Amino acid sequence: MGKRFLITNDDGIQSDGLYRLALTASEFGEVWVVAPDDQRSAASHSITLRNSIEVHPYDMGIDNVHAFSCSGMPADCIRVGLLNVMHEKPDAIMSGINFGYNLATDIQYSATLGAAFEGEFQGYLSIAFSEGMSECHEVTDRYLEEIMAELIEKEYVEGQVWNVNFPQCKLSECKGVLRDRKVSRKSFFNDRYKVLETFHDGGLNLMVDGIYSPEQEEGTDFGAVLDNYVSVGIVKNIS
Repeated sequence: MGKRFLITNDDGIQSDGLYRLALTASEFGEVWVVAPDDQRSAASHSITLRNSIEVHPYDMGIDNVHAFSCSGMPADCIRVGLLNVMHEKPDAIMSGINFGYNLATDIQYSATLGAAFEGEFQGYLSIAFSEGMSECHEVTDRYLEEIMAELIEKEYVEGQVWNVNFPQCKLSECKGVLRDRKVSRKSFFNDRYKVLETFHDGGLNLMVDGIYSPEQEEGTDFGAVLDNYVSVGIVKNIS
């Protein structure tokens, strides 16, 4: 008997990464998708408390996939999916495939991980998938099904989610999969803010202006993708 999944993302219901994740998951069972109606990146684990949330059916064009767009945040999508959309409980929750890595210190801002954290918070095995910001999906296409098959059989462990990042290199350049990757304390970008405008009252109009600063760290998620490996690891939730 097949499994049942709830899937979301933070790039929006029309995202190619979400489509590919739902398509692959449908090979293992019944898929329910509740995803934001638009871009919600960097929303972390925020939820909607002071506004209503709209949910509408959405046709993804995939057999055995029941999809809905949601006006809320990715974490809202998990809550709404579990409490109001799905008729039965899922075996696992998946978030992604995000356009851009979610590893190292960026994890704390990631709404892809925020949704996975919400799934764990609700008591479910939860997995986040991300890939580099490239139109080349060769590595993801090669390893997604294999890694998904492995992780959906894991037992739910309180206080943790699985985090998978696919490097943005070509398949011929990928060195394989590294598991048990630790979360790096480094960052892809050293953030700063540039001043766009100075106002008469002394106020400022600022725009984030990160400086790309890759720094290899052995044994970490950051180090793995920089070295063209798929990174698989555990991230701790509040516990």
